[in-house]
Amino acid sequence: MTRSWRWIPVAVLVTAGLVIGLSAGALDAQQKNLLVAKKVSAPPPMEPAMGDAWKDAPALSVKVVGGKNLPGGSTEVTVRSVYAGDTIYFLMQYKDPTQSSQRSPWVKQADGSWKKLKDPDDKGGDNNKYYEDKMAMIWNISSPAFEAKGCMAACHTGQGKPFGNKYLPNQGEKADIWHWKSVRTGSIGQIDDQYLDATQYDKDKFPEAGRKSDPKTGGGYADNVSDDKKGPKFALKGNQPAPPYWIVDSEKEALDESKYKAGDEVPGIIVAPFSGDRGDVAVRWTYKDGVRTLEIARKLVTGSEFDVQFNDLKKQYAFGVAVFDNAQVRHAYTPGVLKMVFE
Repeated sequence: MTRSWRWIPVAVLVTAGLVIGLSAGALDAQQKNLLVAKKVSAPPPMEPAMGDAWKDAPALSVKVVGGKNLPGGSTEVTVRSVYAGDTIYFLMQYKDPTQSSQRSPWVKQADGSWKKLKDPDDKGGDNNKYYEDKMAMIWNISSPAFEAKGCMAACHTGQGKPFGNKYLPNQGEKADIWHWKSVRTGSIGQIDDQYLDATQYDKDKFPEAGRKSDPKTGGGYADNVSDDKKGPKFALKGNQPAPPYWIVDSEKEALDESKYKAGDEVPGIIVAPFSGDRGDVAVRWTYKDGVRTLEIARKLVTGSEFDVQFNDLKKQYAFGVAVFDNAQVRHAYTPGVLKMVFE
């Protein structure tokens, strides 16, 4: 069981004049949207808790805005980072009033048929009711515009989608996306390692515009659907109804209709760990008392052209953060650019 804790954003302490425990350098970094990765002698335990391994790591607190379902559309995200050996770690915390994991399950009907739960207001790729909580970090690889503006350099409203598209301004530019999806990848301890380029939206050729996935050699997630598309094909172990709202591929069983009554739910997604480039980023997470905590780990250098390489410890690395509260695309975002430096 994860211990509970109380955290107070730095901005609140500054406003109150209570900069207790903050050096002038740490406070200056906070005001400049600067995250300082602290060098430590040993890796922190991969458990999402504010333990001793993180107590001396400087905290950066930033407000994300404009999101669906979050109170007022915003929340405050606190990030810490440490590095040891060949790996960098991040501890992220933010308030989220709800734990959302009911991602479009199948529901048994009174007549024996199956129906998927869908957001009645979803006009296409815009599910804000039966989805999952998500978080994303985007790291600049080779975009001058992202370096100067952060995520806003890649966001384009309209263009045939309810919440716009994401792509970088110029050909040849890239950014690294770390996309935590609580049901599809968080359930198996991974962040979906993706990337962003300058591909513009085309309804038929490039429906995802510049957002793409790193190569993989195996694993991933897929819809749980029968061959006739009228219901689920597989079930949780023992043919138990959901929750959880995902089926681990190695544990899936053939659906036994006799085990379900009207109103029972079966997960709509099957998951398996990524292997290859797409599985580079590990995560552990918890949700307690309205606070979500994630601990993230990745090699400093992966060698992949689709990843940011933390190979220069004297360099600043530009990034942005987004929080999705049970929203497919309508995320809260950091309006400006954030930077990370190594201690």
